[in-house]
Amino acid sequence: MSFSLYDASAPVYLNMLRNLVAILDKAAAHAQANGVDIATYLDARIAPDMHPLTRQIQMVSDGAKGGVARLAGVEAPSMPDTETTFAELKERLAKTIAYVESLKPEQIAGREDETIELKFPGQTMTFTGASFLTTFSMPNFMFHVTTAYAILRAQGVPLGKMDFLAGARMAGA
Repeated sequence: MSFSLYDASAPVYLNMLRNLVAILDKAAAHAQANGVDIATYLDARIAPDMHPLTRQIQMVSDGAKGGVARLAGVEAPSMPDTETTFAELKERLAKTIAYVESLKPEQIAGREDETIELKFPGQTMTFTGASFLTTFSMPNFMFHVTTAYAILRAQGVPLGKMDFLAGARMAGA
């Protein structure tokens, strides 16, 4: 059995989205146990010129749903960036998980060489399906997951590497 574009995308997005939900749960429990206003986590950032936690979570969602949608050649659902609470962020992640789960392997199968264009103000980036996933979509997605983790870790939430890697499977397991 060969390893497909679907195998390299949807399950990875799903695992990390679920891990992020668990990380948010751990952050909420930490805030409650320590008398911390959880809103301080939502506005926290690593550096002044970086986006706060709320925007990092929104970008994780956008990266996952946009990534699989582009690979499948379909339009991703629109989700306005209006979340202001942990509950709303978790709801957005749940909707993103449901969307990624709704795409079937056959929708992505064989699209490794399909052209994917991303249009930005003043620039268009052109990829094959495979290069989009490996050089843009997955690294960008992981950047925002990692940044969300790092923001919460910097706020004192007791997170470790296994919180980030939860759900990893050994061969044959």
